This record gives sequence, C-alpha cells and structure tokens, in this order.
Amino acid sequence: MEGNTLLRSYQYRYDDLGIGIHVIKNKIKNQREALNTFRNKPAAVKKAIAQLDAHIEKLELGNPELTEILGIEGSSARIYFAQMFDEADWKGRKPRIKNDYINSTLDIAYMQIFHLVDAILGIYGFDTYYGVLHKCFYMRKSLVCDLIEPLRPIVDLCIRKAIHLGQCKEEDFEIINHRYLLEWGKNPEYIAFIMKAILDRKDDIFLYLQGYYRSFMKQKKPSEFPVFEIR
Repeated sequence: MEGNTLLRSYQYRYDDLGIGIHVIKNKIKNQREALNTFRNKPAAVKKAIAQLDAHIEKLELGNPELTEILGIEGSSARIYFAQMFDEADWKGRKPRIKNDYINSTLDIAYMQIFHLVDAILGIYGFDTYYGVLHKCFYMRKSLVCDLIEPLRPIVDLCIRKAIHLGQCKEEDFEIINHRYLLEWGKNPEYIAFIMKAILDRKDDIFLYLQGYYRSFMKQKKPSEFPVFEIR
C-alpha cells in the first residue's frame, strides 16, 4: 500500500490548516461530551463544559493561525483534565514525564490507540509521517498524532472508571528516578482494561479513518470530513 502515490501526492501538496482545525474541534467536542457523561455534575464541571463550548466557537470563527489553534487546544486540555480527574491528586497533563500514576497510565493508553491508528492508516497507504496539523519532525508520525486526538477521551473515561473501581491505583507503580513506572506484573491487567475500551469502539474507529481516507482522496472541504463521536 505504500505505492498509493496519488494519495501521497495529495498529502504533500496539502498546505492548509482547515483539516487540522476540524480535527481539533472534534477533539474538544469529544472532551465536552466526555464531561457531559458524568451523572452528577457539580458547578465546576458545568463551568468547564461552558468554557469548552466557548473554545469550540473560537475555532469556528474566522481563520485562526497555528499558534492560536494550539493555544485553544492547550487551554481546553487544562480545563478538561482538571475535571476528568477531579477526584484524584491531579497536577496537570505532562506527556512522557510520568510525574504521577495517572499520567503514566495515560501514556500507556494513548500508545495503544496510536499503534491501532497507525496500522489502519498504513492499510490505505498514507505517509503517516506527514500530518495536517502536527509539524513534520524527524521520526515523528505526525498524521497519527493528528488523528488520535478525537479518540483520546475513549481512554480518558476508561481510566477514570478504572480509578473508581480500584483497577488503576498508585500502589501499582514504582518510582524510579522520579518517574512512575507500572510494575511489570501489572502490565497484563492494565492492557486488558485499556484495550477493552478501545476495542469496544474498533468498528467506529475504523469507519472514522476510512471516512478520512475517502474524504482526502475526494479532496472534500474540511467541514465534510468525518467526525468521531463519543457515545
């Protein structure tokens, strides 16, 4: 499938932020919907949902530059995570630093989605190193980084639930050089509950990426690209 030269020619010629804005807007909408699934919503959660709505509106108005898009995404993430893990000692999302057990678990979970999306995109022949929002960077699969964004709340909700059920807890981690690392014997348990959440949506994930491929090949407008929904 690496011989899909027409697809790759479209990728290399694409030089716009429209699709990237569409993807980030989808991500923030899913963050909003994830918070909206909470049965009992305190005032802080309702306020966060309203703030995310305002951020979505900012993306829909005008043509924001890349720095503004990233600023809106970052602000949304801070608002969202503070409520997603409000019952834990949450200190902020810090990818790959593993400064607490939740961040470490999120790294594990996002990597599982990353590999699934990478495999599906490879079926269609995408150059997964060439994204529409994340800048091209040596050895970084920027397109995969782009398209996992709307999918992240799947595992965020999964981990929140696992914390409530006692499946994910600080005692399962050991601290080495100030980094929380999951104990080796606990790996199967964590992969099991994370992968169940992902595979429960495997058909929807496949159809979302298939729709992205078809939209890209037909050179559709960004607004006509598929949207992944959190149920």
